[in-house]
Amino acid sequence: MTELCFVAKPEFDRVQALAADEVSRTALFATLCRINTLYMIKYAGSGHIGSSFSSLDIVAWLLLNEVNEQAGDVYYSSKGHDVPGFYAVLLGLGRLPFEQIHTLRRLHGLPGHPDVGTPGVVANTGSLGMGVSKAKGMVTANRLRGKDGRVFVLTGDGELQEGQFWESLPLAVQQGMGEITVIVDHNKVQSDTLVSRVNDLGDLEAKFRAYGWQVYRCDGHDLPALRECLAACAAISDRPQVIIADTVKGRGVSFMEHTAMAPDQRLYRFHSGAPDDDAYRRAVDELLANANTQLQAYGGARLHVETRSHAAPASLSGMQRMIAAYSEALVQEADHNPSLVVLDADLAMDCGLLPFEQRFPRRFIECGIAEQDMVSQAGALALKGFLPIVHSFACFLSARPNEQIYNNATEHTRVVYVGSLAGLLPGMPGHSHQAVRDIASLGAVPGLTMLQPSCEQEVTLALRYCVREATGSSYLRLVSIPCAVPYRLPENYRLGAGRGLILRDGDDGVLIGYGPVMLTQAWHAARELEERAGLRLRVINLPWLNTVDALWLRETVRGCRWLFTLDDHYLAGGQGQMIAAAVAGLALMNPPQIHHFGVREIPRCGQHDEVLRAHGLDAASLVEMISRTMQGSSGRGAIAR
Repeated sequence: MTELCFVAKPEFDRVQALAADEVSRTALFATLCRINTLYMIKYAGSGHIGSSFSSLDIVAWLLLNEVNEQAGDVYYSSKGHDVPGFYAVLLGLGRLPFEQIHTLRRLHGLPGHPDVGTPGVVANTGSLGMGVSKAKGMVTANRLRGKDGRVFVLTGDGELQEGQFWESLPLAVQQGMGEITVIVDHNKVQSDTLVSRVNDLGDLEAKFRAYGWQVYRCDGHDLPALRECLAACAAISDRPQVIIADTVKGRGVSFMEHTAMAPDQRLYRFHSGAPDDDAYRRAVDELLANANTQLQAYGGARLHVETRSHAAPASLSGMQRMIAAYSEALVQEADHNPSLVVLDADLAMDCGLLPFEQRFPRRFIECGIAEQDMVSQAGALALKGFLPIVHSFACFLSARPNEQIYNNATEHTRVVYVGSLAGLLPGMPGHSHQAVRDIASLGAVPGLTMLQPSCEQEVTLALRYCVREATGSSYLRLVSIPCAVPYRLPENYRLGAGRGLILRDGDDGVLIGYGPVMLTQAWHAARELEERAGLRLRVINLPWLNTVDALWLRETVRGCRWLFTLDDHYLAGGQGQMIAAAVAGLALMNPPQIHHFGVREIPRCGQHDEVLRAHGLDAASLVEMISRTMQGSSGRGAIAR
């Protein structure tokens, strides 16, 4: 167990009552918020420290001194990664129930990215580039209703690589939207590394001025300078304004600050994820010392903190890691295929691309946070005879460049698209990052074969199929979390297009699914159904998401009364609907009754077990629903709950 500490609400009230100027009070308030932000991320097991810390001085100043909600002002972050710091400010101000400090990334708690269901959050963000567009909509709504109010939007500098951001700028000038003030948290680091190494922004001041925006610049941690810039913005009514706030990622903890990176360091360590116990203790000690130094300067007593025990994370020993298996398989394929090139959207570490980049630096193309640009580059590479493999999180890769993926398909070339972080889990980041509509989004692209491997062994086979056997383009869907897989594939297993594999045999019904998360739940559910109710389900792994072999399917469902499908995806457009349509096309004399399990609503945010249970997709829920469905025919009764 590790003792974590946080600053309770009375200490924030004490800081607010100090006989100090607003700059000193805000600086101290922000330090306390950093302590609580660190606590929330460590307690949750994940989150974004670097972005929260770089923006906390700005957010604290805005909410304590600038944003007047009574006058109709609103503030929100377009970048989204900084939301733990935003929550810390809201908690310190009493705008959220303080007990929610313990609920970051938990079911019914504080979501991993901003969501309008949380008090104080006025717009959903997390998918980058939308902030200014939403600000324009808010201003237009105010004008139509005869209301006043300023709109303050925080953006990240990595976010400025998204095309929508630049598309949103001209109309705000044309319509004289002086109500909008954008603040760029210019911390110089995006997901993996320095912005300048990925997709350099160049002269930002000149760019914004060229669009007609009023531009100011300051040190984002220098509160008097920030105050001066905001005052200048308030005096302008005929055009939108932008403040380029130069900040330090990880500000407030010396070894977490990006300025502590070695010149040759490839990755910034504290973009995402919880710190280990040693890093947490060192960081909180430094923040506490800073807070007490500030309090002493104002004649205040030492800071009082509360503590809470935190259990060590469960061991990951023995779990299978799809991304690690993919990383190894990718290098192997590149060794055999000199035309293979890799494109990345600023997620090289999360997508397992670092070994490839190190081994084949000339064949690795870092495109930054610009998915449409990346996919179109891949299309041109394919036209010139290369085999491009494109990477991002599945939620972004299937949506942002959807039109570009279709355009590539119309050119009849081969591109491999690899979407990581696929499916309902992890649930901690929230719905903006839970890819549960990608099969539907890409399923109609002509010639695109979609696969999702169920284990490390199948990852290697799936990539090999995409690279060596597929005649058209492919979409490889990868789960990013470690999985305790209870089944094993035969040593001589090979992929057969549109055909599945029995993982657990039975003759009372068939359950077809894919991927390690859902097949693991299906396997455990089938075992419990057999042990407790005598019902024997045949569990089948069908890694093909948008195609099924008709002969194989006919044989699989022959004589079957109950057919269940299990989607790690919305029911609409998922594999289950594809299977149902294929069964209907078989024109069977006695077709099975088909029941679909999958995601039926916007995904919940929370820990893995919480999210699966909330959506009825954990083994226990499947047991209850399947037994209730089958009990009328089996005569063996449902499992009592």
